[in-house]
Amino acid sequence: MSAQAVRAFMSIGEVLALLQGEFPDVTISKIRFLEGEGLIEPQRSPSGYRKFTHADVERLRYILTAQRDHYLPLRVIKENLDEQAARPRALPQETAPVRLSREELLRSADIDEDTLAELESFGLVVAVARWYDADALEIARSVGSLARFGLHARHLRMVRAAAEREASLVEQVVAPLLRRRAPGAIGQAEETAREISGLLLELHTALLRGSVRRVLGQ
Repeated sequence: MSAQAVRAFMSIGEVLALLQGEFPDVTISKIRFLEGEGLIEPQRSPSGYRKFTHADVERLRYILTAQRDHYLPLRVIKENLDEQAARPRALPQETAPVRLSREELLRSADIDEDTLAELESFGLVVAVARWYDADALEIARSVGSLARFGLHARHLRMVRAAAEREASLVEQVVAPLLRRRAPGAIGQAEETAREISGLLLELHTALLRGSVRRVLGQ
């Protein structure tokens, strides 16, 4: 095998070194877990060592970004990847983490200062070190749109309370996993939390849809 061909492959340690700057929480156990779930399929050397290509690294970067920035469960990510492979087209490029100043959030969400102040007073939006993330932007945009129907932050406290109750259900399941010291326990807890969150979102959507149909007499 030529030197050029050898350089085309990376070990799992080299892949980890490439990704940890952008994803500090990624570990070898996490990469192996994703492989076990069928999200990545690195080649193997005759002696059994994993051989990762640059395409494998980009696939991993897409998966980790989708988890971190969009909180997607692995099932959904795998479906997205399978759809992309079937087209065929290049994988979607990862979305850079959202980091907005107060002025940028107001402009991007198209809301005024009073609305943002109200969102913060009810705990619907929280700045971290004076910066706002993707969740804050999505919440601000949604509340701005709901305001057209006369619904404001003070009306949405019940939505936040419901989300916190659902988060407590996730905590009940993952807390024992987080207390374990076995290799990969944290990665398993993260994935379990994402899977449960996705299922709860699906359940919430179905319940809300059914309730609205009853309101409309359907």
